[in-house]
Amino acid sequence: MNVLVTGGGGFVGNHVIERLLARGYAVRSFGRSPQPALVLKGVEVICGDLANAEDVRKACRGVDAVFHVAAKAGVWGTWESFYQPNVIGTRNVVEACQAEGIGRLVYTSTPSVVFNGQAIRGGGKELPYGRNWLCHYAHTKAIAEQEALSANGDTLKVVALRPHLIFGPGDPHLLPRVIDSVKAGRLKIVGEGTNRVDVSYVEDVAAAHLNAFDALESGQCAGQAYFISQGEPVELWPWLNQVLEGLGHPPLTKRIPLGVAYAVGAVAECVWKVFAKSGEPPITRFVAVELAKDHYFDIQAAYQDIGYKPAIEMQVALHQTISDLNERGF
Repeated sequence: MNVLVTGGGGFVGNHVIERLLARGYAVRSFGRSPQPALVLKGVEVICGDLANAEDVRKACRGVDAVFHVAAKAGVWGTWESFYQPNVIGTRNVVEACQAEGIGRLVYTSTPSVVFNGQAIRGGGKELPYGRNWLCHYAHTKAIAEQEALSANGDTLKVVALRPHLIFGPGDPHLLPRVIDSVKAGRLKIVGEGTNRVDVSYVEDVAAAHLNAFDALESGQCAGQAYFISQGEPVELWPWLNQVLEGLGHPPLTKRIPLGVAYAVGAVAECVWKVFAKSGEPPITRFVAVELAKDHYFDIQAAYQDIGYKPAIEMQVALHQTISDLNERGF
């Protein structure tokens, strides 16, 4: 089995590659930069741009299946900076799979594709795509997921996975950004501080990708999208404070009402746009809503269709994550 992983040098992609190598598959990684650590593991690394159709077509030649993990994530940036890698990039992957006769495509999506500004409590496959996006990442990923799933057919079987708030050893995004905000004194509890959210441990997310890959062989999950998480929502702020305590940082106690945080986010977005300021605003409307409201999902369909069941208990996952963050100086 020859398999391509886009974004193989990233957080999730790297864990997917580890599992593919453990099966004895020949693995190729496609990304923007060289990955010497992957080369040392026997992975073929091809550098290129997702938005360049020929680069993607070259990466797809000679493989049997593709895990399309790469994407531009984040809450700030121009429409084009998200649209090109997320929509055009996914379109290029789909077209390359079709042109090269590749039979299986596992697409890494996000629960943000159903964002509507409201609390979500246990929603499942019935949830419609979002609206009032407030965030180009969520909007472009929704477009990309729909295009990927619409390509599902007799010759190319496609499945989409929606892991939520991925954490674990090696996390370069979620918790490091939280900790940096805490150190800078920017982060406050938004809203009442009792909201519950889903989180996903990276090893379980990678396992879900392999489960979906296997289920695609029979077509059982083809054309479908699945929420992925640890199966039990956590109270966001006590959960974050547990991480902070394990790292020796003071807990978050200061609060800001959602309405105030939302208004501050709107002003900050306007200032960053008008004055073309570099970096991200300290808060955006999207972030304010996500930090204050419930957003957790029903993963029963993933259990039934792809046999996904989180294997790592939360306290074990937190212990391993905190140990890694301590080693990295957070």
